[in-house]
Amino acid sequence: MIHVGLYYRVKKGKESEFEKIYYDVLKYLKENVSGFIDAKLYKNVEDPLEYLIYTEWKDLDSFRQFVTSKAFKDTTTYGKQEILDGMPKNKIFQEINL
Repeated sequence: MIHVGLYYRVKKGKESEFEKIYYDVLKYLKENVSGFIDAKLYKNVEDPLEYLIYTEWKDLDSFRQFVTSKAFKDTTTYGKQEILDGMPKNKIFQEINL
């Protein structure tokens, strides 16, 4: 299993729109994307324009297939133009089972 932290900064006044899109995308992922397990949305308590989307995936290939999909590109293109303040940052972590 892998975990991906997607870090976003949104434009002031776009917080509600960003949050709505997150829930729309989450619904899409649960219904349509193989290998997707779950996601959670977090807002920085010290900077309410900064968000973390924490996702869980079956494996790295599942995540990579999603980020190269048309659905992902359409959502991120809209976000970059309308909602986001700067480029998002992603960090991928793999679960270690001992």
